[in-house]
Amino acid sequence: MNTNSKSKGPLEGIKILDFCQLAQGPFATQILGDLGADIIKVEPAKGDWSRSFALNNLYVNGESISFLSFNRNKRSIVLDLKKESAKAVVRKLVGKVDVVVENFRPGVMDRLGIGYDALSRVNPAIIYCASCGLGHEGPYVSRPGQDLLIQAMSGVPHLTAGEGQGPYPAPFGVADFSTGIHIVYGILAALIGRERTGKGQRVDLNLWNSMLAMISQELNTYMNGGGLPQRPRSAIASAYLGAPYGIYPTSNGFIALGMNPLNKVARLSGTPGYEEVSSSNVMEGRDKIHDDLSKHFATKTTQEWMDILLAEDVWCAPVNSFGDLMDDPQIAANKILETFEDPVAGTVKVVGVPVKFSDTPGGIHRPPPRLGEHTEEVLREFACFSNEEIETLRQEGAIP
Repeated sequence: MNTNSKSKGPLEGIKILDFCQLAQGPFATQILGDLGADIIKVEPAKGDWSRSFALNNLYVNGESISFLSFNRNKRSIVLDLKKESAKAVVRKLVGKVDVVVENFRPGVMDRLGIGYDALSRVNPAIIYCASCGLGHEGPYVSRPGQDLLIQAMSGVPHLTAGEGQGPYPAPFGVADFSTGIHIVYGILAALIGRERTGKGQRVDLNLWNSMLAMISQELNTYMNGGGLPQRPRSAIASAYLGAPYGIYPTSNGFIALGMNPLNKVARLSGTPGYEEVSSSNVMEGRDKIHDDLSKHFATKTTQEWMDILLAEDVWCAPVNSFGDLMDDPQIAANKILETFEDPVAGTVKVVGVPVKFSDTPGGIHRPPPRLGEHTEEVLREFACFSNEEIETLRQEGAIP
């Protein structure tokens, strides 16, 4: 954990009221928390959905690995937003924060009476960021938006499947996490804009737009005459790229080749027949080329090929497993893997903060919170509630 008492990061002093659940929103607010923002996570009585869902069904001493992955550097308060007194608490807190973030279905916050229009009347300088699945208006506004569904609607599974195979999605939440990054830079841009104008604004995002932005090169190729993607049979890795780009088997694993002249790769691997082909993007016969190269790459280990190819400035890399990552010296040099102490889960190993700052380093200064752990603390600190007022909220059921 970062124990630097002078700075918690470049966003120290920014206060964010976070209504997000699942992955995209919590991932974004965790990044903002890593950079020093004070994140107040507002949860229902049952908590964020990911408290009771875990990737691979992994619970560390009863704590969901999914919740632990996206909720460090936050404080948790519990509010029953169906209670008028709880909504009054939200309005009071909004007067003290810089940003509100939510990823409910469109219209939920408005129906509760705490959407952008209502909250901006309380605090005209508020930045209100709303993220959803398919868009905040239009014919699909009521449809569910979830990572796999968005990948499917974006065409991504047709880019990843091989020839003759059915569509195959990316094996991680690429729509969720790309949207999380967009949430972060949207909020930061709005904060900079407020510095110039003094006014807050609403920032809208959705998973579908974010996914399309991620595949903009491929989609632009199609829209400008490139035709539908034709997946290769072999592991060339992109429907729109040719040999020798791709992944090749070695005697003990696999090696990936980037954009390299085919004749150079063929010469170094001992593959005859391509001496005059200098292109690094050969579309015609790319599956046969991959087969020919594969026979020769299979004769040496991955490390032997790495030594040969890197010495000739060929773009290449080993295809690592997660286990390989743990022993990689560059991973250690980058200081990207960290640990923190959780009062229930114990020592938790995590991916840390990827952005480094020389003067205001971010870091992990809070473990993920227990459900409602900071309810009273936040009400006292942000809204100056007295003991009597807190007890009244509890009796009304607005807080636990």
